[in-house]
Amino acid sequence: YDYHTEAMDRAMEGGIDDVGLGVLFGLEMYKYEFAGLLMHAEHLEAVHGVGPHTISVPRIKRADDIDPNVFDNGIDDDTFAKICALIRIAVPYTGMIISTRESQKVREKVIGLGVSQISGASRTSVGGYTEEIRPHDTEQFDVSDNRTLDEVVLWLMKMGYIPSFCTACYREGRTGDRFMALCKSKQIQNCCHPNALMTLKEYLMDYASEETRKVGEELIKSELENIPKEKVKEICKDHLEKIEQGIRDFRF
Repeated sequence: YDYHTEAMDRAMEGGIDDVGLGVLFGLEMYKYEFAGLLMHAEHLEAVHGVGPHTISVPRIKRADDIDPNVFDNGIDDDTFAKICALIRIAVPYTGMIISTRESQKVREKVIGLGVSQISGASRTSVGGYTEEIRPHDTEQFDVSDNRTLDEVVLWLMKMGYIPSFCTACYREGRTGDRFMALCKSKQIQNCCHPNALMTLKEYLMDYASEETRKVGEELIKSELENIPKEKVKEICKDHLEKIEQGIRDFRF
């Protein structure tokens, strides 16, 4: 009897039209967990017509009272990478999330295999973001990637990716079956690409270091030319100029 599946069904029946799935790999045999995860995604698609908006792939990590070495079901980096690649193939429309649990090396590998959302400068202790120095003694688990957000953003751009801070779909009501239809038809790209450039521009203006800003401005300049629809390109250029002038919160 799967309480997790039942809870997800009840949430969607109650009107929550976007849900995320995830398995903490290392607690059980990974093949069982992996199969269950994909079966759950298939179930949501079949019953509700909307698959998972996101899938997270955390691995068990060392914590104050947990030693992952005592668990028999841990998975190595290569197996973890295969899991990420297979999820991307099996559920191509979903956003895949990887956290700072994983090292820079591991995250760099799986981003190329389909991971689309990552965190940066995360803190896992209660009230951790209010502390000037990371409070290691109260963290829920060890964080492997301790870089600043600026360092993560610069790293992504140097690898050729566009760091996006976009939340437009939620704010525009593009959720549930409306989001899924756009995603599966690949039309979501017409929103995601310009929104990524505009939100990156805001970050560069408001928070970035000099080096990150310089690299980011060049990236935005080159990526503007990759927007296929001329009207969208011109609107995006206009919004970028207004962001330069201090106006914020544009979105498609």
